[in-house]
Amino acid sequence: MHNRMSVEKRISAIIPSYNRISTIGRALESVLKQTYGVSEIILVNDGSTDKTEEWVAVNFPDVTVIHQENQGVSAARNIGIQHATTDWIAFLDSDDVWYDEKLEKQVKALEGNPDCLMCHTEEQWIYNGKPKIVPESYRKKGGWIFEDCLPRCAIAPSAALIHRSIFEKVGWFDESLPVCEDYDLWLRITSRHPVLLVNEPLIEKHGGHGDQLSNQREMDRYRIQALAKLLGTKDLKEDYRALAHVQFQKKCIIYAEGLEKHGRAGEAIHYRTLADGL
Repeated sequence: MHNRMSVEKRISAIIPSYNRISTIGRALESVLKQTYGVSEIILVNDGSTDKTEEWVAVNFPDVTVIHQENQGVSAARNIGIQHATTDWIAFLDSDDVWYDEKLEKQVKALEGNPDCLMCHTEEQWIYNGKPKIVPESYRKKGGWIFEDCLPRCAIAPSAALIHRSIFEKVGWFDESLPVCEDYDLWLRITSRHPVLLVNEPLIEKHGGHGDQLSNQREMDRYRIQALAKLLGTKDLKEDYRALAHVQFQKKCIIYAEGLEKHGRAGEAIHYRTLADGL
């Protein structure tokens, strides 16, 4: 792109999008304004019906647009990784925004910690167009943060800058998960790698619009699925396995209680059995 670019850290920006023509321009502008320029911007159009591709082609002709039939955000991110030509991958959700120095500060942090292969940042929440205070329990952490990733998703995809080799070791986004696909991937990564944190808000996470995946109910159902998959792997450290097992049991019981409250006793029995048996 038109910004300057370091030879050492060539970065691809990958943006999955589904019917986000109202916000995609804002996201793309935030990439183009980076003080540390990216090598390429890959927009994966996940079967949008709002003429996203045509609009981007006219207004952002340098952006590489890949079209796929609607398969979800995991498939969109995965095809973006597959087409990226660089070693470093930065994700941006189509309704979020990077601050101008986001990548520059991450690259500087990584250069000071050459063994780290992943870096994320703090975030600013914007809800219905207005800033919202981030609760203390959602504050980000760096280092070996596997335990912090167990209760909920502890890394925003839009804040993540990841070396390609990580995906080769732990796998890509799980396309069977309609939500919590990031939670699943972060568990796999943080069980094997430390994560660097730039401890200042360098992205805006926008919320409040009705089409967000995070508004779907029963997210713990998919966190349970991700934890079961993790516990089924053979190379998980034993102390991490114990922590994950406790979290798995806790989530199964909480989810079962919710099912019982909604008159779904048969399903609740299944999750109580899982809590006792795995």
